[in-house]
Amino acid sequence: MNHSAPVFYQDPYQKVLTTTVSSIQDQNVVLAETIFYPNGGGQPGDTGHINASNGNQFTITNTRKDHESGTIVHEISEAPLDLQPGDTVTVTLDWSRRYAHMRMHTCMHLLCSLIPCGVTGGALTADKGRLDFDMGDFDANKELLTQQLNALIGQAEPISIECLEASVLDTNPELVRTMSVQPPRGAGKIRMVRTGTTDYQPCGGTHVANTREIGLVRISKIENKGQRNKRVVIVFSNGEKQ
Repeated sequence: MNHSAPVFYQDPYQKVLTTTVSSIQDQNVVLAETIFYPNGGGQPGDTGHINASNGNQFTITNTRKDHESGTIVHEISEAPLDLQPGDTVTVTLDWSRRYAHMRMHTCMHLLCSLIPCGVTGGALTADKGRLDFDMGDFDANKELLTQQLNALIGQAEPISIECLEASVLDTNPELVRTMSVQPPRGAGKIRMVRTGTTDYQPCGGTHVANTREIGLVRISKIENKGQRNKRVVIVFSNGEKQ
């Protein structure tokens, strides 16, 4: 399989893309370029549609990376899959779902800035996100964290992306919040996400351009997941932005 160029890193807000089919294997399609984010880092793979030039439409039920090649694979539900390598297609994101992922992922970075503990795990959906922390004796309070998160969101801080040499993590190990997983260094560069003056850490996910886009949130629960481990769950408190 050929590799797909990840357009979602150039512009996470792009919803439609015309490109060509690189290869097909069973019900999996590889495109020359893609706006579909592959499952990883706790963020689900994107869903949406492929529209062929002959008018046929196919549903993308998941996007993932092939473990061996690193190729971005689009899983298709319809069979038979009437596509051929070289075909021109137009792909369309399930934008409301992706945008919710972007909002929640950025919010989870803000939560990291409020809890000075190592992150032991995390995941998100279009409705909620959760981060597990090695909290020890740290006293996490739902109401206080909710107030602090919404205050940070309301500051309308910009989010920017930087690429640094991987060696920067050797001299600044505190930039990595996750305790069990290290950022991939295969390309020699590390993708860093800067949330205004609030947070700065390696991340391969998609994010909003400004914290205000997150909207109002609340901490729905904090639960024990071991002697030192605690899980903090964030939900959108309503559908409105601040």
